[in-house]
Order: sequence, then C-alpha cells, then structure tokens
Amino acid sequence: MSSPDTAQAFELTPKAIIPGRECAECSLCCKTIDVPELAKPAGRWCGNAKPGKGCAIHDTRPSACRSFDCYWRLEQRLGPEWKPDRARFVLATLMPSGVLAVLVDPGQPLAWRREPYLTQIRHWADEAIRARSQVLLMNGKRASVILPQSELEVGVLEAGDAIELRQSNGVYSAHLRKAS
Repeated sequence: MSSPDTAQAFELTPKAIIPGRECAECSLCCKTIDVPELAKPAGRWCGNAKPGKGCAIHDTRPSACRSFDCYWRLEQRLGPEWKPDRARFVLATLMPSGVLAVLVDPGQPLAWRREPYLTQIRHWADEAIRARSQVLLMNGKRASVILPQSELEVGVLEAGDAIELRQSNGVYSAHLRKAS
C-alpha cells in the first residue's frame, strides 16, 4: 500500500515479467485492450476470453495480445492489491510513447479512485507532467489525462492520435490532435 510519503516512482525502463506474477484467473486485459486483429474494441470482452480461466486461443493469440504487458506483472513494487482482477483496472504502457495508461473496466470505471490507487496514480501523474509525459485514463477508447488533482477528458483516442497538455497560469488544458 502506498501513501503520499512512500509513493513509488513510475519507471518506463523495459522490465521482465516477475516470477510468480502469473495472470492465473485474471483476464481483465481481455476486456480493456483493443485487439484490431479480432475486431474487438477496448472495453468489451473478447469472444475468446474465458473470464477466470484464460484465453481459448492463447497459443495462437493475435499480436496485440502477445505484445501486451500488464504493468502489475512487470513492477515488483506493486503489491497484490494492484492485480487487475482485484483493482478492477489494468495498468499498461502505451507504445511507442511509453505513456502510462489506466485501462478501466467499463463496468467499474471509478475503481481507480479508491485507495491506495488514487494517491499513487496522482503521484505518477505529477511525475509524468514534470517529465513532459502523461498518465492517461482509458475507458474503452475514451481518454482523459489524469492530473495531480483532477482529470481532463479529451475524447476518443485512436491509433496515431496525440494529446497535447498545456499549462497556463497554473491551469491545465488538453487538446486531442487527430492523426492525419
């Protein structure tokens, strides 16, 4: 559990899966990520997912699934309370930007606001802003930028889109720049 005094830094360095951090009964990523190869949108269960049991096509799963890494499986400092089936959201880095994303379960979109999550995620948001990056909240394809004290909704985020975060006189604004 994290408190403001012990908040963990968010690191984007590539990591290996931590031994013992198996998905097991967790399959929330099968609901929260977009899988274009299967025409499965983010926020809906994949037809191949067997919640609580895994993937029916695990050995032949599409590249979007193969390349996905749940941040809980990669970051030693995240305790068992951060496992997606318990937290009710998935942490992931969006490539190629490396932006941290909180992929919420549309059935429980406010789960990330509970503690210990809220304090830690807001800490990461503060760090990200200082590093000229962002922490995004994704509910399906709808994106919001998480700020240290609030969120800014930016709309539907598609592949290739970019979010520009600006600050003027201590007030943040976010603009969604659509891919051309």
